[in-house]
Amino acid sequence: QVQLQESGPGLVKHSQTLSLTCTVSGTSITTNYYAWSWIRQSPGKGLEWMGIIGYDGSTYYSPSLKRRTYISRDTSKNQFSLQLSPVTTDDAEVDYCARSGSTAYRHSYGMDYWGRGTLVTVSL
Repeated sequence: QVQLQESGPGLVKHSQTLSLTCTVSGTSITTNYYAWSWIRQSPGKGLEWMGIIGYDGSTYYSPSLKRRTYISRDTSKNQFSLQLSPVTTDDAEVDYCARSGSTAYRHSYGMDYWGRGTLVTVSL
């Protein structure tokens, strides 16, 4: 059974870097042709796709977040990570990691497995 689990500090200071990790079990993040996304939901808003990393390490980012977002992976740990910098109070949200069938799924729908989400609070 595929499982995803987000982890990272729940509190980040304004203008600093948010770093989150998604640990995957039940499958390898290098398995053809799956891809792994970060998706967020701010209070009162819908889901927003942030970026994706493919089975081959290729990455794609939301145009609105591209300048502040970096996604990487550690295949030895079967993890992929998100960095968002600098954060603002608008980045207070719940962040999810999720899997899709390919890197063509550059949006919040079409994911077949999701983590439970992790709450991020931004302090001034």
